[in-house]
Amino acid sequence: MKLGAFSISLNVKDINLSKQFYENLGFSVFAGDIEKNYLIMKNEKSIVGLFQGMFDKNIITFNPGWDDKANKLDSFDDVRAIQQKLKSKGVKIQTEADENTTGPASLILIDPDGNPILLDQHV
Repeated sequence: MKLGAFSISLNVKDINLSKQFYENLGFSVFAGDIEKNYLIMKNEKSIVGLFQGMFDKNIITFNPGWDDKANKLDSFDDVRAIQQKLKSKGVKIQTEADENTTGPASLILIDPDGNPILLDQHV
């Protein structure tokens, strides 16, 4: 399966403090809006999303259809096709993508240790 760009989405307590911390590690703002309490930060191909007050847990994120610069890939596995493959393997999907649609969609599954995994397709 081609899952696309990988990032970790962190539930942060103070986005300004977290921004400064990750800048000290060599990350820079790639996208987002600090006034809306979220930033996407990059260091080479490493991507960290900082989200204040948007969700309860850290989330492992994949973006089918995107590379690590948020450029559309010519070839990728659609999130609905990934969902079908996962279901055929017996993987429980927490929140499903609507298989009767095309384009942007997402699904959420939980790994055996309780970590949420978001497959978030923007194209």
